[in-house]
Amino acid sequence: MDEKLEQVEKILKKYKQEQLLRCYDKLIEAKKEELLDQILKIDFDHMQKLYEETKGKKDFKNFDIEPLPYVDKEKLEKEEKEKYQKDGTEIIKSGRYAVVTMAGGQGTRLGHDGPKGTFELEVNPKRPLFTLLSETIREAIEKYDAVIPWYIMTSKENNSQTQEFFKRHNYFEMGEENVKFFIQNEMPMIDTTGKILVDDKGMVKQAADGHGGIFEAMRKEGILEDMRSRGIEWIFIAGVDNVLAKMVDPILTGLAINRKCLAAGKSVVKNNPKEKVGVFCKKDNKPSVIEYTEITDEMAEAIDENGELLYGESHILCNLFNIKAVEEISINKLPYHSAFKKAKYIDENGVIVVPQEPNAYKFEAFIFDAFERLNDMAIMRVKREEEFAPVKNAEGVDSPETAKNLYLDFIKNKK
Repeated sequence: MDEKLEQVEKILKKYKQEQLLRCYDKLIEAKKEELLDQILKIDFDHMQKLYEETKGKKDFKNFDIEPLPYVDKEKLEKEEKEKYQKDGTEIIKSGRYAVVTMAGGQGTRLGHDGPKGTFELEVNPKRPLFTLLSETIREAIEKYDAVIPWYIMTSKENNSQTQEFFKRHNYFEMGEENVKFFIQNEMPMIDTTGKILVDDKGMVKQAADGHGGIFEAMRKEGILEDMRSRGIEWIFIAGVDNVLAKMVDPILTGLAINRKCLAAGKSVVKNNPKEKVGVFCKKDNKPSVIEYTEITDEMAEAIDENGELLYGESHILCNLFNIKAVEEISINKLPYHSAFKKAKYIDENGVIVVPQEPNAYKFEAFIFDAFERLNDMAIMRVKREEEFAPVKNAEGVDSPETAKNLYLDFIKNKK
């Protein structure tokens, strides 16, 4: 331990981050060891670089931005649609298809104490988000008479609770061997002076590294290895909060295959030019997504010859990847974006500080940054009322109330 402590002290002195050992002497032996290991895993050069980047602002004038072509599922020719359906169905029925749900978040914003996936939606009968998603997967398993493994990305914070929830629900009759869990990576949080924060337990203050961290986590946690052993070729990735996510989609799969793309995404048309959603685009001739905070009013309002928005295809976090693309993306980290947040920490006097205003930067990678690693991707426009009912806010837009209404309408129309 003494040797490891000396090694850590030397590193911290070099990077002027000695505050990370602020509570070391008060910790029990096991926690001391854990703290030292935490610190040794930190790439301090990278953290310094990320801190410097918080002082600048992205300028999209340096990029060539243009619309990314898409196909409208409703306007596909009959023969084309049948071809996609046939090719995609073959993949699913032969066991070469898997689904991944990103479920690392807590239900705090919804007033729910626990993993977001365990939040209950007031449908009849009321059911947790995980249950609603499982019903969609099980329906596909029965329809295609196939094994469709379900991988759940959790976080350090909610992994145990999530696994206990699935155990209580008997893995939704899918078989424990076909439901796998893996933990999202974390990144240290830093204050406005570049110092890494100490959390209220005396450890390194960390936060989940965003949904873009999924590729690296799948590799590190052995998920890609498990998929390869099963012969999986296509992987559908979506968030836990979209109760209408159609995760097993032969048409999207067939579209990607026929377009010879290693990835595909679903879009819904923007409600209006000012809707707060990221939209698909091409950036320097590569597929990408531009966030609503980054798009100019001129771009947001531009229309084509048919009167439709040029940048109107909303990214709804429903994406399909070939395993080759996932393996390649997982090797090199995606860029991190900073967000200024409120973070509880221990100050230099050993006092726990609960800030009223944002005081620290957290760093997140976004899944759509992976698109820029690809030469092309297929985009398929789907109906919002059939495939997009997110539960993000406690009330108003994208709330449990709006998701419930969309879900109930969908079920009624399905009958």
